[in-house]
Amino acid sequence: MRYKCLVLDHDDTVVNSTATIHYPAFLEALKLLRPGVTISLEDYFRENFDPGFIPYCVGKLGMTDDELEVEVECWRNYVSGHTAKAYGGIREIIARQKAEGGIVCVVSHSYDYNIRRDYEANDLPVPDQIFGWECPPAQRKPSTYALEHISREYGLKPEEMVVVDDLKPGYDMAKAYGAPFVGAGWSNDIPEIRAFMQKNSDVYFTKVAQLAAYLFEEV
Repeated sequence: MRYKCLVLDHDDTVVNSTATIHYPAFLEALKLLRPGVTISLEDYFRENFDPGFIPYCVGKLGMTDDELEVEVECWRNYVSGHTAKAYGGIREIIARQKAEGGIVCVVSHSYDYNIRRDYEANDLPVPDQIFGWECPPAQRKPSTYALEHISREYGLKPEEMVVVDDLKPGYDMAKAYGAPFVGAGWSNDIPEIRAFMQKNSDVYFTKVAQLAAYLFEEV
């Protein structure tokens, strides 16, 4: 076990959810809020990467707070009938981390209850802590709030935890706190996203098996 604490993102890191759930849910919301406006899956990945989903909705689509509430409700309705599948090998990583006495936490822009539902549906070991979208805005990624809390709770130094994420907010959070960062590149192959993550991640992997080898090799 290379790190005492494994800090996992959820969407497109643990489960394959953007292409199968979040993107189609957003298209349904656009039909209501911006008829005639659409976005490709590739561009949806790009906007989520930078500037991020909320800045995209507000800055580029001009959504109001009320419209954002409608968007969230559309998303909730879609998610209620669909469950994302975990990537092959993720279950084994989480199970081994915990079996060897390590800690597993989730820091995500999904809600706690959706994360727990996905973990249960995919038979994944329950995380030790979850910091999701229900946190106040100032405490969500890229804020370092979650990492600070984890450090205090378990008496960890930044170098004793590792953040695994597929998007820039996770990288920004890890960098700001001084924690190692692993770029999760198994959800998409968008050139500019891959280029940024390869350049800036401490290590970058395109396969879950590569992450497993890195986390549990003899060090």
